[in-house]
Amino acid sequence: MNANRWLVTSAVVVGLAVGTATSAQDAGQMVPAPDRGDQGEGPFERLIIRGAIVIDGAGGPPQGPIDLVVEGNRIAEVRGVGAPGSPIDDERRPQDATREIDAEGMYVMPGFVDLHTHIGGVPKAPEAEYTYKLWMGHGVTTVRDAGAGARDFVLNERERSARNEIVAPRIVAYGRPGTGDGWDGGSIRTPEAAREWVRWAAAKGVEGLKLGSYDPEIMAALIDEAKQHGMGSMAHLGQNGVARMNAIDAARLGLGTVTHYYGLFEALLKDYTVQDWPPQQNQSNEQDRFGQVARLWNQIHPRGSDEWQALIDEFIELGTTLDPTMTIYEAGRDVMRAKNADWHADYTLPSQWEFFEPSRVNHGAYWYYWTTHDEVAWKNFYHVWMSFLNDFKNQGGRVTTGSDSGFIYKLYGFGYIREFELLQEAGFHPLEVVRSATLNGAETLHEPKGIPVEYGIIRPGLLADLVIVDENPLENFQVLYGTGAERLNDETGLAERVGGVRYTIKDGIVYDAKELLADVRGMVERAKRQQLNETTAGDR
Repeated sequence: MNANRWLVTSAVVVGLAVGTATSAQDAGQMVPAPDRGDQGEGPFERLIIRGAIVIDGAGGPPQGPIDLVVEGNRIAEVRGVGAPGSPIDDERRPQDATREIDAEGMYVMPGFVDLHTHIGGVPKAPEAEYTYKLWMGHGVTTVRDAGAGARDFVLNERERSARNEIVAPRIVAYGRPGTGDGWDGGSIRTPEAAREWVRWAAAKGVEGLKLGSYDPEIMAALIDEAKQHGMGSMAHLGQNGVARMNAIDAARLGLGTVTHYYGLFEALLKDYTVQDWPPQQNQSNEQDRFGQVARLWNQIHPRGSDEWQALIDEFIELGTTLDPTMTIYEAGRDVMRAKNADWHADYTLPSQWEFFEPSRVNHGAYWYYWTTHDEVAWKNFYHVWMSFLNDFKNQGGRVTTGSDSGFIYKLYGFGYIREFELLQEAGFHPLEVVRSATLNGAETLHEPKGIPVEYGIIRPGLLADLVIVDENPLENFQVLYGTGAERLNDETGLAERVGGVRYTIKDGIVYDAKELLADVRGMVERAKRQQLNETTAGDR
């Protein structure tokens, strides 16, 4: 492919990532998830989870042993039944279960909320079942679709999930302005068109907006109209528009969530009002795009400065949520680690792997000649970014967990759990990480609607979305990975894998998380066999 051709093609793909009228998934024909069949048990008249250690999602320390009673799809009781290490008081235990789970020594948390996802996979791996089961196998019970939510495919899958007809997380559908099946108003070029699209999307059932860096008057119209309809908003403030619409500009207009880092560093620039781009910068070249953005780390007012503090103060006053998705860009600081992650061999489809590999066309495959200079810049960038997130959190700001997996060597589910580790690296206490993944995410999705949370915390009366794991996640978040954590068995002298989510409970239905992940391994094995057969047939 000649240079001009790949730049044009890459420009289209870059546009997909920053909020233009088409999502990256449109390149493939997405396959809906099959009916649930006999997978998952329940909901039950009276499910009792016995003897668990509960991490409730609100930030409090673990407690147990506790018996949890779930009636239908809601938590009915959370009852302490003794002191740790002492005999359980059988007289205090709830009775008359129609289904029991022996969770003695296990940890129970609220179901996880992933606030930045893309449903249906990438163009060459469009099986929704693959994506859903990777999420559910890692305890993710709610996802926010960041962009394709105005499409009938996503809205239909949302309804099928709500009826529990498929194995899938609860889906909250956010749409990009100007997109959606049935929209015939074209792209959004005026405030009037912006308001018209929002009204159309609200009537269609879209729950929020995925925004780019629109011109100020259009951004104001989109956010204002969305608020009038009880819709949320999130924004990937792409670099091509961020000079006129950075994170604080958008927050002042009422933006709900800043996702990624775009617009954040630009709100702290000290010597220029734009990034100090090199003269040869070409934003359609993804290595230029992702390589240069990390150079922002020392172009801003530093930690502890008046400007740094003023930005935190104003974000908090405005009620802005930060959804950093550090996981999706982490390969920039160590591409070898991301490329050789333990799970790729068994869980990454060949088509997904092909999409990850260096390419002038595929979005996020920008490893044309990734250097030590690039990785060092990204390490420095993360240090500053993490410092801001931790300061913001410590002063009362809401930080959530999102993954944006399916790109840049990040696999669904696995990429989400990696965000836990990165938040801990940023300075978050493990309990703060769990709160970011549960209650904070639920609050972010419920607030625009003006209703209290229905999940995200373990409380009687709320929906029974729960994660059960047989190792202590606060001790080591790696036990939440589907591949578990490696630990030496001193009796055998051999290393073994421990952990992995045992059960994911969504809407009162109990799923064997390990069975879901086994299904994914089967999909990958079949795809590899088919690829081998096709290659062998082509050689004959």
